[in-house]
Amino acid sequence: MTDTEDEDSPQTKPRRTHFRRSDGPKLTPDAASRQGAVTKLAFEMLGKDGAIAYLNLDSESLGGRPLDLATASVDGLKRVESDLAARRAGVGA
Repeated sequence: MTDTEDEDSPQTKPRRTHFRRSDGPKLTPDAASRQGAVTKLAFEMLGKDGAIAYLNLDSESLGGRPLDLATASVDGLKRVESDLAARRAGVGA
């Protein structure tokens, strides 16, 4: 930097923000579809806060996190949908 340049001069290039890509596994299109479907259903049935809590906390009756189970397989999605329906009916809530 010369004496006539300062840190705030327009000639100084702004810092670029770099986003790191996740090295974690990517969801398949089918898994992403199931994740979207169960999330939408839970939000409709339980509201935002209730859905977030329900989907992300381990369920003893389901044997895991509902979001993980529904995303993993069609059978898991059906089990979570049935659990949500039972909660709506007041069974096992």
